Amino acid sequence: MVHYQRYIQLKKGVTITTYVDEEDACVNMSACNKRSKPKLLIFLLFCTLLSSCLILAPHLCSTNGEDDNIKRSKTSACSSVSNGTICCDRSSIRSDVCVMKGDIRTQSSSFSVFLYTSKKHQQEKIKPYTRKWEPSTMATIDELTLIAKTPNGSITDSNRPKCDVEHDVPAVFFSTGGYTGNVYHEFNDGLIPLYITSQKYNKKVVFVILEYHDWWITKYANILTHLSDFEPIDFSGDRRTHCFKESIFGLKIHDELTVDSSLMEGSKTIKDFRDILDKGYRPRIQGLILEEQRENSAIKAVVGVEKPKLVIISRNGSRAILNEELLVKMASKIGFSVTVLKPQRTSELAKIYRELNSSDVMIGVHGAAMTHFLFMKPGSVFIQVVPLGTNWAAETYYGEPAKKLGLRYVGYEILPRESSLYDEYDSSDPVLTDPNSVNDRGWEFTKRIYLDRQKVRLNLRRFRKRLVRSYIYTMAKRNGIVRSQ
Repeated sequence: MVHYQRYIQLKKGVTITTYVDEEDACVNMSACNKRSKPKLLIFLLFCTLLSSCLILAPHLCSTNGEDDNIKRSKTSACSSVSNGTICCDRSSIRSDVCVMKGDIRTQSSSFSVFLYTSKKHQQEKIKPYTRKWEPSTMATIDELTLIAKTPNGSITDSNRPKCDVEHDVPAVFFSTGGYTGNVYHEFNDGLIPLYITSQKYNKKVVFVILEYHDWWITKYANILTHLSDFEPIDFSGDRRTHCFKESIFGLKIHDELTVDSSLMEGSKTIKDFRDILDKGYRPRIQGLILEEQRENSAIKAVVGVEKPKLVIISRNGSRAILNEELLVKMASKIGFSVTVLKPQRTSELAKIYRELNSSDVMIGVHGAAMTHFLFMKPGSVFIQVVPLGTNWAAETYYGEPAKKLGLRYVGYEILPRESSLYDEYDSSDPVLTDPNSVNDRGWEFTKRIYLDRQKVRLNLRRFRKRLVRSYIYTMAKRNGIVRSQ
């Protein structure tokens, strides 16, 4: 469920963006049934917005100026919050983040969190999910009401709900609703922002989860235990009054599947997040190895130099590689040890991590499963097969983030003859010759033509060149001739 973007650029750092889903998420997207406006109308809209921006003063236009306003400092508008107050930073186009300090008490029955204070009454509302710009998606997210109040004009204990559980560490409130259930969104919208928001607490933080899912907790327990020393709290399911001295509502998010070191304390990067994955999955992987050793008591010693390992992320249905078996044979002849991996929603992530963490090269067709590049070691090779009509999304959501992780990224853009669409359309049809013009017609065309119906038949002679280069690079790296990134 990766999303395409369409931009209207007002000025540096100010962007109006609409997103539409790549895979199967259109049930929540109002944009799914809208067609793109003619180019002239878009140009006129651009001029109108630009004029309005210049007239209505810099403050109005800079509210969403994430690059200009936030990157000036590693601190946000709410980095310094006085005791007994609520501060909300709504400047980001991606998410709102509020901070409370003082006598904080939860009331899950009313989806409220109270701050008892001698200062003035204040009320804020927030949906703690990182896709703020998608109204139809945000409409499905539970909303919290944050209230600073002085009951009956006093702040005596008799006017406050009794604390059932008192916490001496801060809390981070967030939602696992929305697109949770898709691996791209689970990492991009949830886990990486959770790391960005909570890492400064060095695990001394409690996670309070709206739209809590037991399966999500189980699936990511290995990661969560390296972000927090405490059991997560199910906000709506736990009716007790939890008391905190500091709470953050909402998660900070930087960009697609990445961490911006300029915005992090200690200049943390996406590689530091990957270290968390490595620590989280290592014990389970060691257990898997021991199990295999017990099952295969007679282990043969490896003779000679171990072959470089290549993993193919296999798809069924749309965007599948039709000649995958021939690809496997060709890669084997080049000198790779080939593994074909078919991740499912129920697949144990530790097993997927083990395969990719030990691989030298990963190949896959653009789609949500490409998120697993996060499991590869920096310096490894990631080859993304880019079907017709998906160039921008493939580069934005996986290509650029992979480079930031330190992978050697190769984007293999297929030719029209390598697409199954070549058998359906005339060779001069814009579907084959000008995919951008088709995408401009609206999301329904992109999804129906390029995502739901397209498959890939690789030109193996052409693709072989990428594999040979990857093999040479891998062997040179092993011999110390080239450095890993």
